[in-house]
Amino acid sequence: MPVTGRPKVVRTIGFLIGSLPMRIAAFVVVLVTMLLGIATTMLWVGIPILITATSMVQNFAAFERRWVHTMLGVDVPPPRRREHGPGLLQTWQVRLVDQTTWREVNYVLLAFPLGIVEFVAGIVSVAVPPFGIFVAPRIGAMHAALTASMLGPDRTQQLEARTRQLSDSRARGVDAVEAERRRIERDLHDGAQQRLVAVAMSLGRAQLKLDLDDPVAVRELIGAAHADAKLAVSELRDLARGIYPPVLQDRGLDAALSSLTARMPIPVVVEVSVDPRPPAPVETTTYFIVSETLTNITKHAGADRASVRVTRDDETVVVEILDNGHGGASVRPGGGLAGLADRAATIDGVLTVVSPVGGPTVVRADLPVRW
Repeated sequence: MPVTGRPKVVRTIGFLIGSLPMRIAAFVVVLVTMLLGIATTMLWVGIPILITATSMVQNFAAFERRWVHTMLGVDVPPPRRREHGPGLLQTWQVRLVDQTTWREVNYVLLAFPLGIVEFVAGIVSVAVPPFGIFVAPRIGAMHAALTASMLGPDRTQQLEARTRQLSDSRARGVDAVEAERRRIERDLHDGAQQRLVAVAMSLGRAQLKLDLDDPVAVRELIGAAHADAKLAVSELRDLARGIYPPVLQDRGLDAALSSLTARMPIPVVVEVSVDPRPPAPVETTTYFIVSETLTNITKHAGADRASVRVTRDDETVVVEILDNGHGGASVRPGGGLAGLADRAATIDGVLTVVSPVGGPTVVRADLPVRW
């Protein structure tokens, strides 16, 4: 897990000093238990002792991940462990060949002498503030990187997880595209196509009336055809705008979202800061998520105001839509928010929803600018 930024100085010094007692206890208990288990393995009593020792190692590793997250601000996800069947012997056999077990054991053994060095560095940081300001954060960052490499998922597990994520994203993306295709076909069939059929019928009837020399009826039929043609054009324009509005292509997200929110029945504050301009698929996905979310807000949330904030850094465009409605929204299979999550997944994005009962509701999408 990459370490972003240096930990705060005070918490880092607290981490360097406060870690030593825990590491001494873990080192002594785990080492003694493992030696005792190895010595008594031939008597079979050693197997449950060794299982106990590895369980304590796992508990210490879990505590260390939480401790690093709390004090150094670095999130270390837990590794994936091998499955094992029931029974002490199967449990020990699986743990014996699981690389995660031995990485954690190595960490416990390494953490003790390393903790002594870090403890001294922490004491010096308290006594000599310039040392603490400049050196302690670097020591903390290096320890966080070590923890991530030894107690987090290994490279193979990370690649497997990434592969699964990409596979799931592609599958959801295909489903989202198929659902969008069906929606467009339905809108065309039920909207513009019906209007154009009505235009053709009206013009056909007008042609018949011409033969009967009935100018009043012809005028009425042509007027009806003209009205239907204008409605068809309007519906086609709305459909095209929903797919990719021209203003988005010409002027970017700020103008497109401002135009979109201006048509909303509730006031919506828009803040867009995405320089440099993100790729077209990201812009399209952002526009779609904001459009659909605001539509859902006006229909279902009972809100009287909302806000849209879109920002970007080197790697990600972040979209946040907030409303003051009654809350209780959730991502349910087949629901509207699930469809937005699927749309975000087409470019490896992630959609999260925080919506406690009573509100407010925050819909956030993290969309990568390269993939």
